[in-house]
Amino acid sequence: MADAALRLTTLAEELLGAPLPVRIRAWDGSESGPPDAPALIIRNRRALRRLLWKPGELGLARAWVAGEIDVEGDLYEALGLLAGLIWERGADAKDEVHPVLDPRMRAAARGLLQIAGPWPPPAPPAEEIRRRHGALHTKRRDRAAISHHYDVGNDFYELVLGPSMVYSCAYWGDGDGFTLEDAQRDKLDLICRKLGLKEGDRLLDVGCGWGSMAIHAAREYGARVTGVTLSREQAAYARKRVAEEGLTDRIELRVQDYRDVRDGPYDAISSIGMAEHVGSVKYREYADDLYALLKPGGRLLNHQIARRPEKDETKYRIDEFIDAYVFPDGELAPLGRTVATLEEAGFETRDVESIREHYALTLRRWVANLEDHWAEAVRGTSAGRARVWRLYMAASALSFERNKIGVNQILAVKTPESGASGMPARARVWGG
Repeated sequence: MADAALRLTTLAEELLGAPLPVRIRAWDGSESGPPDAPALIIRNRRALRRLLWKPGELGLARAWVAGEIDVEGDLYEALGLLAGLIWERGADAKDEVHPVLDPRMRAAARGLLQIAGPWPPPAPPAEEIRRRHGALHTKRRDRAAISHHYDVGNDFYELVLGPSMVYSCAYWGDGDGFTLEDAQRDKLDLICRKLGLKEGDRLLDVGCGWGSMAIHAAREYGARVTGVTLSREQAAYARKRVAEEGLTDRIELRVQDYRDVRDGPYDAISSIGMAEHVGSVKYREYADDLYALLKPGGRLLNHQIARRPEKDETKYRIDEFIDAYVFPDGELAPLGRTVATLEEAGFETRDVESIREHYALTLRRWVANLEDHWAEAVRGTSAGRARVWRLYMAASALSFERNKIGVNQILAVKTPESGASGMPARARVWGG
């Protein structure tokens, strides 16, 4: 008699000490759990072997990417229910059990062994980044990390991001007719206004992506823009867009590490969704380099995701799933640490704007785009890669909604010794 789902539900509830809030549907056709809840589908016993080999997030991620587990029903609801039960039961929830010392864990492992089938576990999915060598955030290692994330095909990003081709938090307004493209245009324009751009200003766009910020600044404000990226695919795509816009005389796009830019000073610098790649060991170098590239009175707009601070910062760990499948070597810092490092480099912080809720809205639109073009996305990359992005973006949307992470625009000035910052007298009245 088929009973895998009931056995798995029983094991999970014994381990968690609470009812499982989702249904389980197993490979043998059995089903267990609340009938009106989303279903966690376990298509193959290989998923259990992955969990036994890598308990926790990485084992689950491998099973998800391989298509061995799935969700039927509302993905956001399912993730919310599971997160509330497993990851959000208090500050020390992840340390409540020890995999070796706790008898519940040992009993659960024995139960899973009986159900999981032949050992050993399968190899990780092809989409997982392989072992990395060398020190964190060398130029060579950063190039490889950027390539893993961005060089997955421009066609794929077109499907997800839409016509704007902006891969960072949009800036939403009110009204049902407000589109993703409207929100991304308004975000780019907000940054240009915060930077006080005007005709002829030199702008350095660090991590220029597919060229959207450079094009907006040159076309709408007359800026002369230098954009740098480590992704060759991004640069090729962006150069084509610049040529189509007739802006090649105003925009230069380079495949270059920001640490190698030597042609300052610039009037302004935009860094939009790039600093998350820098890493804590290099963040002061990042701040120093950007400070040196600005003229006195020049402005920096640093648009960056932030995490909540830990009670003990030594316990911070990079998310296993994101590190292995999405942003290799990416790190998030608390907002206060980022501001402090920028000021240690010499900047004066003039404004910090949190747009956390805006990113949740943006991510939900990207997920909808991916789901609407699922077959094309799979053809353009792989089923595993599409599954990575669907899970990553949906889970991130919930994290922004629940204030687990945030995103902030920090406006800083290289204020000269005279103290004349050149900023408007009233806060948030942006312009030159």
